[in-house]
Amino acid sequence: MYVIRLADGTLRIPRTLTSGDGRLIGNAYVEVAPSDPDYERWLPESVTEEQDAERRRRWREENDDLEREFLAFKESQAESDR
Repeated sequence: MYVIRLADGTLRIPRTLTSGDGRLIGNAYVEVAPSDPDYERWLPESVTEEQDAERRRRWREENDDLEREFLAFKESQAESDR
C-alpha cells in the first residue's frame, strides 16, 4: 500500500488495525489534509492516483514470468510429495 496524493492535495495514508493481542483486524487508508501536522512528513513518499494505477497495471502485466516460475515450483513440490 502506498501513500496516495489526491487531486485536491489530500493524502491517503495506509493504516493497519490490530487487536490487543496482535491479530490483524484490517487494512485501511486514513486521509490527511494539507493543514495536518503530519502532512509534510508523508508528502515526499506520496504518489498520485494515476501513478498508483500505473504501478498496479505494470505489476499485473509484468508478473507473468514470476507467476510461471511459481507455478512450476508448486508443481515440482507436488510431484516430490507423491
